[in-house]
Amino acid sequence: MKNSRALLANLLLWAAGLLLMSLAGDPNTITSKHVAWKTPKGFPPPVYRFKDNPVSPAGFVLGRALFYDPLLSRDSTISCATCHQAFAAFAHIDHRLSHGIEGRIGTRNVPPLQNLLWSNHFMWDGGVNHLEVQPLNPLTHPDEMNETLPRLLAKLQQSPRYPALFAAAYGDTAIRTERVLKALAQFTGLLISANAKYDQYLRHETTLSEQELKGLRLFEQKCSSCHPAPFFTTRGFANNGLPPDSLLQDIGRQKITGRPEDRYQFSIPSLRNVEVTYPYMHDGRMDKLWQVLGHYSRLATDTTLTDARLRAIGPLSANEQVDLVAFLRTLTDRTFLYDRRFIMYP
Repeated sequence: MKNSRALLANLLLWAAGLLLMSLAGDPNTITSKHVAWKTPKGFPPPVYRFKDNPVSPAGFVLGRALFYDPLLSRDSTISCATCHQAFAAFAHIDHRLSHGIEGRIGTRNVPPLQNLLWSNHFMWDGGVNHLEVQPLNPLTHPDEMNETLPRLLAKLQQSPRYPALFAAAYGDTAIRTERVLKALAQFTGLLISANAKYDQYLRHETTLSEQELKGLRLFEQKCSSCHPAPFFTTRGFANNGLPPDSLLQDIGRQKITGRPEDRYQFSIPSLRNVEVTYPYMHDGRMDKLWQVLGHYSRLATDTTLTDARLRAIGPLSANEQVDLVAFLRTLTDRTFLYDRRFIMYP
């Protein structure tokens, strides 16, 4: 019940924010100003560069249309946006595991989509290493969209909508896999989150409360070895001390590398917008930030851990956990969550 109330509150806030922004004009209009961007202050140069895929208004609009279109799935029921919801920083609130066509259930929690230009790997096991290639996994996975590329291209070619969108973006109506993937990269690449209260604090535009500052100091002492700013992840992999799910039998990164030392290692997630990206962990087993902090607090007595970073966290008092949550909430970027560019209006 509490989760339902929290979800409803988030949705109402998000909808109100979008309504206010849409009053400024046609919310679907994208101009050169809307796709102009620069590396945020404090961020390193991006891994993915638009040198060979220059962002244009038409390319972005095409990528957004594809992202929101269930036509991309085999039975035209599931879009990218079905599992990557804008109000949840493009994660999937209230679903422990991914949902696909025909009610099929995946084996992992849906990660948020943000700051992807700086990622050198994707998926919980790092099985994809390029932004343009990443969509191929959900597009073709049998438990997600379960489509083939030849069928997808045929559907796009037969659509009354897409030939014109491709012509606007690329100068002709040829619909090819490379163009589909590049357009999606233009859209997802601009999902940049860099204006949370924490960012504004660093830019001396606001102040943090005493409790938030206490949480920040605690975070820097106990959490930043795995979740350093500005992305709040090392973009590495780790075993976070969770006992394996006996039903899912997910061995993590070892499935990709084959190395025994990678067993139960998963990508360290970014904590940006963590307030709205529940449920947590690679299998979505935790609904609340309190549960996550409680888990890490208990690891101090786990003698089986091999990662010194986890043992160093130590027990967290109830007050310390409250302070940490207060700080984590300063990582919520409402400018990003309410950005009308990333929404497909009817």
